[in-house]
Amino acid sequence: MTISVGARLGPYEILGLLGAGGMGEVYRARDTRLERTVAIKVMPAEHSGSPGARQRFEREAKAISQLSHPHICTLYDVSHHDGVDYLVMEYLEGVLLADRLAKGALPLDQTLRFGLEMAGALHRAHQRGIVHRDVKPGNVMLTRGGVKLLDFGLAKTGAPLASQGGRTAMPTRADLTQEGTILGTLQYMAPEQLEGKEADARTDIFALGAVLYEMATGRKAFTGGSQASLISAIMKEEVVPIAQIRPLTPPSLDHVVRSCLAKDPENRWQSARDVETQLKWIAEEGMRPGAAAPLSGRRAGRERIAWGLAAVAVLLAAASFLRSGLRVEAPARPMHLTVMLPEKSALRAAVISPDGAQVVVVAKDASGRNLLWIRPLDSPVVQDARRDREPVLPVLVARQPLHRFLRRREAEEDCRVGRPPADAL
Repeated sequence: MTISVGARLGPYEILGLLGAGGMGEVYRARDTRLERTVAIKVMPAEHSGSPGARQRFEREAKAISQLSHPHICTLYDVSHHDGVDYLVMEYLEGVLLADRLAKGALPLDQTLRFGLEMAGALHRAHQRGIVHRDVKPGNVMLTRGGVKLLDFGLAKTGAPLASQGGRTAMPTRADLTQEGTILGTLQYMAPEQLEGKEADARTDIFALGAVLYEMATGRKAFTGGSQASLISAIMKEEVVPIAQIRPLTPPSLDHVVRSCLAKDPENRWQSARDVETQLKWIAEEGMRPGAAAPLSGRRAGRERIAWGLAAVAVLLAAASFLRSGLRVEAPARPMHLTVMLPEKSALRAAVISPDGAQVVVVAKDASGRNLLWIRPLDSPVVQDARRDREPVLPVLVARQPLHRFLRRREAEEDCRVGRPPADAL
């Protein structure tokens, strides 16, 4: 049953249909009391007599009402009018992540930003004992203010948070967690969900990893020609490394995603806060040469103490050298660059600019077509300069291979300090 434009649900005037699905219709409406635009989710009339549909509808209202977070859709009201049950939520202008991913992968900076915001939203929900159980691109809206996590219709309230023992003293609603019950969207389900086992925060973390993988690569983490083959892939197969699909992707991002997608919940990140911390580190520090990955939990405390003691020892040793009149020279800082090429492609050359600020990687794919990527070494952004387009970065002046560039630099240094020059290039 579609509600016509101009109809009223209590104080709300219907302005138009936004979308419809199996579990509800969403309308744009005007709150005549507060003069603001809202979104109204209406339970279909054919489901109004279904205990399961009504339970899901009520569950969504109760779950969202407990949450206040900038990246979770806000619930304004829940009511009933002339036999119609409806939820009133904030009106969002944007595009569903699923629709954006239909156009391909996201840039690395957007993947990290949206992943951070989703992890923060899930962390807040898990703190309130709520497991979403249906995290997927179709339930994430991209707005000017960032992502908004939607549709808590399958949420489990009073859920135990993940802990080292896997249990807490928080109560769990047994009617929503029966053994053998499968809830969610198959492609983003964790193995324990497929087995009908109880879901906890780590179940959402698996789904978050699948969404991160899809944002980074433009491909779904697990695929299959049938439901059986898809379930088998989720239960048994490992995903293709992200950098194998998107060259020059930071290995640290692949590590974060693979940990999210671990088959055993005990081997995943144990909280959405852990994922948020890792993604924040990659966004802020992870692209710097020689940066060390962050730690979490008790191991982090032990490591900080150990490194703190080591730092004190180094400082004392340096002070001893200085007191003895010896000059301590700062060691050279090496720069590391990992290059992961697409499948069936081969590296042909690597060229670095004279100022050492940019690098070009040239490869050849299986069809013999040349592939060219340009990357500033102080940025995670990799530019694709294809044959049919002008490069988006200035063309590098240097054309010599990397080893010849380094030999020339060594020769210049020899001349500067008065050493005999090396053989001419």
